[in-house]
Amino acid sequence: MNDFFLSFILGIVEGLTEFLPVSSTAHLRIVEIALTKLGLAHISLDNSYWKMYTIVIQLGAILALPVYFRSRIAKFLRSFPKGERGDRTVFTHPLSLTLIAFVITAGPAWLLKKQIGQNLENLSVMAWAILIGGVIMWIVDAMFTKPRTEHMEEMSLPQAAWIGAAQILSAVFPGTSRSMCTIAAGQTAGLSRAAALEFSFFLSMPTMVVATGYDLLKTIVPHHQDAADGAIAPLAMNADGWIVLGIGFVVSFVVGLGVVAWFMRWVRDRGFAPFAIYRIALGIAMLVLIARGLI
Repeated sequence: MNDFFLSFILGIVEGLTEFLPVSSTAHLRIVEIALTKLGLAHISLDNSYWKMYTIVIQLGAILALPVYFRSRIAKFLRSFPKGERGDRTVFTHPLSLTLIAFVITAGPAWLLKKQIGQNLENLSVMAWAILIGGVIMWIVDAMFTKPRTEHMEEMSLPQAAWIGAAQILSAVFPGTSRSMCTIAAGQTAGLSRAAALEFSFFLSMPTMVVATGYDLLKTIVPHHQDAADGAIAPLAMNADGWIVLGIGFVVSFVVGLGVVAWFMRWVRDRGFAPFAIYRIALGIAMLVLIARGLI
């Protein structure tokens, strides 16, 4: 398969799955392995270029969020710190709550970075995380149907702190899905589906920019200690390599933007049960394939 077309496919997969509660990391790994097994592409998961490629297209998808929420971000910036209704403080404004939740996630995630690195390529961990996460999401969506907080502007500090703590699970166990953790945590904390989803999107902006930025920095400017921890070596790319990166970045951005817009509309009228069912089915399928040595 031509690398340009391969990049187009992977960009679509990243854009489709980055913001849905199904785990983009697991889906990229599954597609990469499937294409390699079928002989349609030769992707080595240990190859420094394809590791960097995964980081870059994730940044493309993340860029869709500030573009989609640009008016909301501008509104929050204008109203800081008192909020539109004048009932917020520097600690309870939506932007402050987003930053607080991010800090709560970032500290433990940094301390657990070695454990995180060990799990990133573990398909068994991903499969169990996808399956268990689907069950949890289904239960939470069915039980927590009477929210106390309808809008993100009404969130409290304890709610944001709880969501930030729950997001740590997605860092430690790939396949858990960052959005699944934050959405389910938001619902258990009393947020409506729409509010939980919106805060999940806002929280993902600093979380994913810092996480992918750090990984990308290690990729292009590694240090001796990073090398000892299995960091990616420096890259010297030709023109085709840059084009492949560009295609993946642009495609993931465009698809991600469409997914965010669709998902926000979907959640206002429907629940997360279809995504939970999909996760359960995918997790079981992965475990069967792993047991048979097919992946």
